[in-house]
Amino acid sequence: MRFTVESLKQGMKYMTESQGFDRVLNKMKLLSATPGKIVCEMKVEEEHTNRGGTLHGGLTATLVDVVSTVALLNTERGAPGVSVDMNITYTSAAKIGEEILITAQILKQGRNLAFATVDLTNKATGKLIAQGRHTKYIGN
Repeated sequence: MRFTVESLKQGMKYMTESQGFDRVLNKMKLLSATPGKIVCEMKVEEEHTNRGGTLHGGLTATLVDVVSTVALLNTERGAPGVSVDMNITYTSAAKIGEEILITAQILKQGRNLAFATVDLTNKATGKLIAQGRHTKYIGN
């Protein structure tokens, strides 16, 4: 079941306006959605940073989790699943004021598992900030 970009935006708005943890992503914007692929952007602000003034690793992990889940929703099965495994490789820092792109791609969807990759890049330079892999149990 694929969603329209507008319905995905509404779903993300619902998540980020909740009282739950996902509200930390309220500054993220959905740019595009094609089957199994989502592209979002976010400007790094002080609330997103660690003590060093760069994008917090925990927020990066949350971005990998949430954006890959939205990409999974935008497939034929349309199931969000539950996380089985997630890993992130941090390659460079994103500083306050920089805009980042978060691109999630579903690599494979099997009977019970789905595999996604997520790249966080500097919007201006294209430099890779982090790359995540996310495996989700999607069941039948």
